[in-house]
Amino acid sequence: MSQPDPTASGVADAGLQEEVERLQAEMEEARPPHAGPISQAAAALVALVVGVLAAIGSYALGLGRLTQPGPGLWPFAISVVIVVLSLVLLVTGRKLEDTERFSKSSLLTAVALVTLVALAALLPVIGFEIPSLLLTFVWLRWLGKESWRSSIVISIGAVAAFYVIFVLLLQIPLPRLI
Repeated sequence: MSQPDPTASGVADAGLQEEVERLQAEMEEARPPHAGPISQAAAALVALVVGVLAAIGSYALGLGRLTQPGPGLWPFAISVVIVVLSLVLLVTGRKLEDTERFSKSSLLTAVALVTLVALAALLPVIGFEIPSLLLTFVWLRWLGKESWRSSIVISIGAVAAFYVIFVLLLQIPLPRLI
């Protein structure tokens, strides 16, 4: 049985290391500039406010007991996690440099947020089918840059799958047209 050539392994490791360094440099060039500690603190404060408001709203739904959880128990638990992590980020985040300045790519996040809010607003009015179909389509086509055909097929398939799983199989009372 032959032994592996140590020089071939060393050459491969060096080539791999060079490729890793090249990719890291390329990613650093494409990255937007850092926003700084004030932006990091502002982001933490926004998340903190959202977490506190969500905790208040979920508490109003009723927490129930551990043996009989109420509708607000899991949202409350997640809200508490958001509040705790926001506080940690607020305290430690000023030293971090991973916050990016707002740029054109930040608009994609804003579009995603607006469409998600639109879904939540339309859900009780016209059911989940049409808003979910539109949300999935917009996210795939414009945010994900998928083709028209893929966006249409995946959107219809996803909403149909959710309908079968949640409405027919699990019998979850979702607001719906059908």
